[in-house]
Amino acid sequence: MIVLVLVGVLLLAVAGCVCVVWASRGGPRWVRGVAAVTLGLGEVVRVLGRSGRGSRSGSNSGSDD
Repeated sequence: MIVLVLVGVLLLAVAGCVCVVWASRGGPRWVRGVAAVTLGLGEVVRVLGRSGRGSRSGSNSGSDD
């Protein structure tokens, strides 16, 4: 069952990426809407991932010298 859920999430992600590329080439209105939602969700995931790693990445910032 979990495999089906993961496959479904993967298919949605791939379809979202296809819509982003298609919208950049001037696709129909619904494609631009799906692309906007995909880019928005990607931004949310990026911000949430960054906030979760904030305390660990700050302690390693001085070791690059």
